[in-house]
Amino acid sequence: MSLSIPTPHINAKAGDFAKTVLMPGDPLRAKYIAETYLDDLKQVNSVRNVLGFTGNYKGTPVSVMASGMGMPSISIYSYELFEGYGVENIIRVGTAGGLNKDLNIGDVVVGMGACTNSAIIKESGFKGFAPIADYELLNTLCEIAKKRGVKFSVGNLFSTDIFYGDPNFAEKWSSVGVLAVEMEAAALYLNAAKLGKKALAICTVSDNLVTGEASTAEQRQTSFNEMMILALETAKKL
Repeated sequence: MSLSIPTPHINAKAGDFAKTVLMPGDPLRAKYIAETYLDDLKQVNSVRNVLGFTGNYKGTPVSVMASGMGMPSISIYSYELFEGYGVENIIRVGTAGGLNKDLNIGDVVVGMGACTNSAIIKESGFKGFAPIADYELLNTLCEIAKKRGVKFSVGNLFSTDIFYGDPNFAEKWSSVGVLAVEMEAAALYLNAAKLGKKALAICTVSDNLVTGEASTAEQRQTSFNEMMILALETAKKL
């Protein structure tokens, strides 16, 4: 289904978004990324305070917009960006709970795939679909991370609809190699696949569900910044 603009949830004009959009969950983090890293900044969306911005990163047009929390929310915004505004690439930048005892606070995890307990796959008419990242985005970001000396892991994420859930969750899913749990990647990957677009989820480990380790405010700030730079440098190469 093609969308006319403005869309129901985005009041930007045609051409307001760059071809690549970074999507944190939090609107204030979208504002932080935009104001910290982008030049010639313009706010392009304010509906429901889901803030969106477009600017230039080292001469490359890049947009940043919040996705909100959870798969229903990112499904709406990513669909409208892809289908209404012609966005080609969405890179989710968020936090995740580590499910591997060897993952430390501040480590970067890159979602090659995303398991899920959500009904969103089945209800979209694609029961059994395995949501995966775009290889070009994945490979580009990983090469940048290696050059920057950033510690990162690539593998499966688990996109959950349930924040307070099964106390045995970490033990169960870490046993099959799932790296971390978050709440958006599977739906983003599904939308990208349906619409012939590209998507990638990169997350910073903010706590570890196996070891019980949790981040401080200072650690969160530092590690978030590294993740943002990796995503922005990837956008610059697209």
